[in-house]
Amino acid sequence: MTFSLVARCAETGMFGMAISSSSPAVAARCAFARAGVGAVASQNITDPSLGPLALDMMQGGMSAGEAIAGVRDLGRFIEYRQVLAIDAQGRTAIHSGPNSLGIWTQAEGRDVASGGNLLANDGICQAIADGFETATGHVGDRLIAAMRAGLAAGGEAGPVHSAGMLIVDKVAWPVAELRCDWTEDCPIENIATAWEVYKPQLEAYVQRALDPREAPSYGVPGDE
Repeated sequence: MTFSLVARCAETGMFGMAISSSSPAVAARCAFARAGVGAVASQNITDPSLGPLALDMMQGGMSAGEAIAGVRDLGRFIEYRQVLAIDAQGRTAIHSGPNSLGIWTQAEGRDVASGGNLLANDGICQAIADGFETATGHVGDRLIAAMRAGLAAGGEAGPVHSAGMLIVDKVAWPVAELRCDWTEDCPIENIATAWEVYKPQLEAYVQRALDPREAPSYGVPGDE
């Protein structure tokens, strides 16, 4: 009931992940990233504890492959889980348990890994990985392009209702965390619209947190 990708921008070192599902609030349970460390998606029959576990392992010096091996060893009911990871060097690894739902598949590319379950066909994840690799611009733009490519290739077997995009860069908090927790419309397009609004303001929000004295005006009524 989910398709996603974890990715790294080789130029900036930013990490990002994007995800969509027929289930509500998918990003609240499945999206994890840590600046300077990597990004993880924990999905299918979701165990949210596996995301921080994999990030802790990578922060401790493990590669993405070693972290996923650790998740297989330490995770409970791992045969039901699908976990994707990318590390600080852009290396990727994926675990897809044999009890993943419906048509499930996975794909890896340069600085990207994609996985999904209950898919319309087995080409979705490759389309997502290819979509990220061929897209240009900010990592957020590339994440949106990849998700659109997955949807265009068939997406889930049924309609998707929630989506999210998470981006980290240098600071301890996400620099972008956009979510659509439920809609009858296309949640990926809702996230894309939110990104177009948020993207020009991203650096200003970071600056306000680091030193509001150097931040631009807030651009809201009453802030003259």
